[in-house]
Amino acid sequence: MTGLRYVYAVCRPLGAPLQAELTGVAGAPAKLLPHHGLIAVVSHVPEYDFAEEPLHAHLEDLDWLSATARAHQGVIDALTVVTTPLPLRLGTVFRDDSGVRVMIEAREEEFRRTLDRLEGRVEWGVKVYAEPESEQPEQPAGKAASGRDYLRQRRQRARAHEDMWQKAEEFATRLHETLSGYAEAAKLHAPQNAALSGAAGRNVLNAAYLVPRRDSEEFVELVDRTKDDTRADLSGVRVELTGPWAAYSFAGELTEEGVQE
Repeated sequence: MTGLRYVYAVCRPLGAPLQAELTGVAGAPAKLLPHHGLIAVVSHVPEYDFAEEPLHAHLEDLDWLSATARAHQGVIDALTVVTTPLPLRLGTVFRDDSGVRVMIEAREEEFRRTLDRLEGRVEWGVKVYAEPESEQPEQPAGKAASGRDYLRQRRQRARAHEDMWQKAEEFATRLHETLSGYAEAAKLHAPQNAALSGAAGRNVLNAAYLVPRRDSEEFVELVDRTKDDTRADLSGVRVELTGPWAAYSFAGELTEEGVQE
């Protein structure tokens, strides 16, 4: 089949069949390309969308990028069910199968070392958000409250918000220390931009944790207990758990997006 090769991940030979008729980016089926005892999971994609120039243009198109990211993640999720994948960056494309094989040979030692480290492990994401209670409505005009009273109330609300954010950040620090002690590895990411994520509140913790798959249930229970504690003790603070994911945060920067020769 003609077309470029879009690469989702590298893994070891699968211990169970991949989901039947799994489709990925551009609606193309995901295929296994074995080489040197490793497997590259690939799709054939058209040059008019995935050659270097159109691909870079598409990466500025949020609708296209979102649809491509969902398709990419769908393949990674299916792989995570049957193996430990080493996910490559969105938009990793090669000219042909030979280019993929050359990439595997060039990075074989790195791939094997990383796969050994990640084997049997998954990534869990934990975010903490702080959202102050809605401000009380201002007193209607004509009431007895003076301008001085109004400014005093505004200062009090501002201090209350700052106090809540400080408590939320202290809580997030303690939570991260607790979860890091349970996980095999942890990584702090930059706080999410609310305008981009659409999530309500200020993101005070955005972290990833590498956890053995067999211990994931206990990890989830630990986070759930923390959620109960925040509901009881910290109004306006919420904890969000996502996963299990392939270990993106612990795979390292393995390749750049764009067509590789």
